[in-house]
Amino acid sequence: MGRKKNLPLLEEVTIENIGAEGKSLARVDNVVVFVKEAVPGDVVDMQVFRKRGRYMEARVVKYHSYSDQRTEPFCDHFGVCGGCKWQHLPYDKQLFYKQQQVEDAFRHIAGIEIPIAFPILSSDPTIRYRNKLEYTFSNHRWLLDHEAASEVPIEHTNAVGLHVPGRFDKVVDIGTCFLQDEPTNQVRNYLRELALKKDLSFYDHRTNEGLLRNLIIRNTTLGEVMVILSVQYDEPVVYELLESVKGKFPDLTSLMYTINPKKNETLFDQDIITYSGRDHIFEKLEDLTFKIGPKSFFQTNSYQALKLYQKTREFAALKGDETVYDLYTGTGTIANFMASQAGTVVGIESVPESIEDAHINSEINHIGNTRFFAGDMKDIFTDGFIKENGKPDVIITDPPRAGMHARVVEQILKIAPQRIVYVSCNPATQARDVELLGGSYTVQKIQPVDMFPHTHHVENIASLEIRKEYQT
Repeated sequence: MGRKKNLPLLEEVTIENIGAEGKSLARVDNVVVFVKEAVPGDVVDMQVFRKRGRYMEARVVKYHSYSDQRTEPFCDHFGVCGGCKWQHLPYDKQLFYKQQQVEDAFRHIAGIEIPIAFPILSSDPTIRYRNKLEYTFSNHRWLLDHEAASEVPIEHTNAVGLHVPGRFDKVVDIGTCFLQDEPTNQVRNYLRELALKKDLSFYDHRTNEGLLRNLIIRNTTLGEVMVILSVQYDEPVVYELLESVKGKFPDLTSLMYTINPKKNETLFDQDIITYSGRDHIFEKLEDLTFKIGPKSFFQTNSYQALKLYQKTREFAALKGDETVYDLYTGTGTIANFMASQAGTVVGIESVPESIEDAHINSEINHIGNTRFFAGDMKDIFTDGFIKENGKPDVIITDPPRAGMHARVVEQILKIAPQRIVYVSCNPATQARDVELLGGSYTVQKIQPVDMFPHTHHVENIASLEIRKEYQT
């Protein structure tokens, strides 16, 4: 076998821009180089670790000068933890690059110029905006540089926090997280302290051993809080922990737990048991109240969710008598938002628990013109389903990051609704689907929405109108 060539060290390179997935980029000898954590305007030395025909990937090994676009990160865990990777960018620059990311996706993937691209809707607040966080217990704590270099023995390697990027088995022990309002830090830090005092075992992701696995905290703008503790097996000390949390935080709306012996952390197939309080919390957007259970999908930034749904409703341009399909409806938030301005709204979602919540959300808001169905979108969204529930005048689709299944796109083209409002958390797959729809539809306008400050993630709403020759 031939010897692998040494990959180059690129010296004194100026970072030019930020591209897809939040990676900064530069050009060296007409080859694009992607690099993490740098900012446009930085001058750096970069070590290439992956080389392809049309691009390279590199890591910064030295900064010669820093960009004037940089700002001081506010979190002690910046650069190690997997969240908030854009803290070193001022917020106005974050918005600029997110807007650019959306427009570039439509230009380069969908191959279109957008007639109207509204300025991105900024988030207020930019910290403590999340209504759900999931922390991981691990006995493989990520050691900081000074700990790894120290000759002093480390007392323990247990942690409860967030994963190191790219490492399933390493967790950053979080002191203060700025993503969610209190009592998130108080509950997490209290449980860590209690577990260490009781000498309880933290989960080992390599061997699938250990008692404590995950901690999920959900809250709402109404001040309601749900705490879910996930453990590997059932034993009396679990209930001692729950009782201690209940006593320490008496104002919790919901305290729940689950026994998860699997090798993965997903809880959709697990029983989540109420220890004290309710088995749900409530959120309110405009005059609508939404029930949120432990497995419910709800936009993780309630403040921006309101703007997102209002703009989606505006793009739908309903007159009051239309049949609207809400694909990937989740807990029926968009469907219920549309109901007052539509004739009938039909929601489809794959998670049965979410559909149960969607029904309840319509009931508690006294909405009588919605119908909800559970099933895999590509299997349930058929000719027979449409014949039974009516041909949609407007389709609203809010799929997961992977975008819509090809069969769903084909069915939309077949039934040819007048308008499609496409809500997406991934502009790249949204643009791909828009290209597939492009023979029959034209994009009228888009509206980016910043749901996740200090990250590269961006939500986008696109309004598509059917071309005259394809109207039925």
